[in-house]
Amino acid sequence: MSKIKITQTRSTIRKTANQKRTIEALGLGKLHRTVEHEDTPQIRGMIRKVLHLVEVQEA
Repeated sequence: MSKIKITQTRSTIRKTANQKRTIEALGLGKLHRTVEHEDTPQIRGMIRKVLHLVEVQEA
């Protein structure tokens, strides 16, 4: 399976609790932190919920 890199580019201040929990579940939480995950439908769904807060790159 391919991997994707996810970088948090915007803050979670004044965002909903669901969005904050999704960011934490992805392993993010601070600006400009980057994590690498397998490209699965579950991860893609999580990214879709917080797409306005993160940047995604194919690894």
